[in-house]
Amino acid sequence: MVAKISIGSSLYGALAYNGEKINKEHGRILGSNKIIIPSNGQVNISDMVDNFRECMPKMGKTKKPVLHISLNPHPDDRLTDQDYEILAREYLDRLGFGEQPYVIYKHEDIERHHIHIVTVNVNEEGKRLNQDFLFRRSKKITTDLEEKYNLHKAQREKITPDMPIKKIDPEGDIKRQVANTVKMVGMRYKFQTLGEYNAVLSLYNVRCDVADGRVNGREYHGLVYFATDADGNTIATPFKASRLGKFAGRDAIEGRFERAKDKIDVAPTKRKVADALAQSAGKDDFVEKLKAQNIDVVFRYTDEGRIYGVTFIDHNTMSVLNGSRLGKEYSANALNARFNQGQQTDPQPSQTPVQPVVPVLVPNSNTSQGQSTSTSGAGNASATQQTQQTQQTQNGGTANNGNGGDYDLTLPGLDLFQPGLSFNPDEEEFRRRMQRKKKKGHRPKF
Repeated sequence: MVAKISIGSSLYGALAYNGEKINKEHGRILGSNKIIIPSNGQVNISDMVDNFRECMPKMGKTKKPVLHISLNPHPDDRLTDQDYEILAREYLDRLGFGEQPYVIYKHEDIERHHIHIVTVNVNEEGKRLNQDFLFRRSKKITTDLEEKYNLHKAQREKITPDMPIKKIDPEGDIKRQVANTVKMVGMRYKFQTLGEYNAVLSLYNVRCDVADGRVNGREYHGLVYFATDADGNTIATPFKASRLGKFAGRDAIEGRFERAKDKIDVAPTKRKVADALAQSAGKDDFVEKLKAQNIDVVFRYTDEGRIYGVTFIDHNTMSVLNGSRLGKEYSANALNARFNQGQQTDPQPSQTPVQPVVPVLVPNSNTSQGQSTSTSGAGNASATQQTQQTQQTQNGGTANNGNGGDYDLTLPGLDLFQPGLSFNPDEEEFRRRMQRKKKKGHRPKF
């Protein structure tokens, strides 16, 4: 049995995550201690928060008083609701939280049923409970419970070099799948920009966006990850990088950008792309010839079908390369001219590349509005683009699918970031060329 412990500051967030599952009939409450459980099965989150605070009126100086624990038996263990409740209560007793207020939830939104526990690590006097060696003690308890109740030994899934990367399964544990995909892509592939990073993530139905913002006078610069369908539409609540692990954070990814510069050899990929392009009869044939050599190509299009971005993913050298890195003849503009011969090389203003719609995470009430943000190496977006993107994202919602882990709801105070814009050399070159064309204009004839 695997226990996952999250220590946080948002009691409302932990209760809301679980309460929404129950209210949507994706689970049920199995038991509680000192907390009143509604008889009709529907959870009033605000009432439950007030109930918790009555049991712990003094918070003291503890900044993170909330424990959100998930207990995950092996899939082969067939347990009843009573079995789950017994395991949860004994686990808490031995961990030292048996007398604390807590609620036990059973989640049934994915095939692997499991339980979540929300409790607090502050007693009625406002004093923090002993958390020394908390995770080590938790591991010892779960091992003892497995032996006592003859359960299968369940271990955290380990990432191995030969483990295949799979596309996101909407019916599975989405949070764990996204985390595994991000971790394996970061371990195996070399990329130098967020655009290249997203190109390889898109093969497995994952997207990453920059998130910049300011809350209570403090600046935040991070990343947000989305699970998508085959068409790139978001299918679940987005995850802040901190919910997936340090390997998914902005510092880690930007560090990979820097390290990749000295490791990437463009020549092998360029030779194969050049051969495929010389022999191809069209775009589809070009794609197929590259795929036969274990190279994927990701095109990005305007609404009118013009190619404005292209990235090559070489699975032989594990390198991700924007077309312009291979040479001008492999850039988006050159490939568009070759494959879309009936179209103009320089599109009209209406053919400006369309930025992907990014769901905006609900900011804290103190978040500064209209702040200008930028990413490393990226140009500033125009005010018009920012306004249009904000309107698009406010009109488009995301489905709240089973995340199987932490509370990543879009709730006030939980999501601190505003999505920013990423940088792509092909797209930036296209933008600069359009600006030069506009500035040049038409001179009057005399």
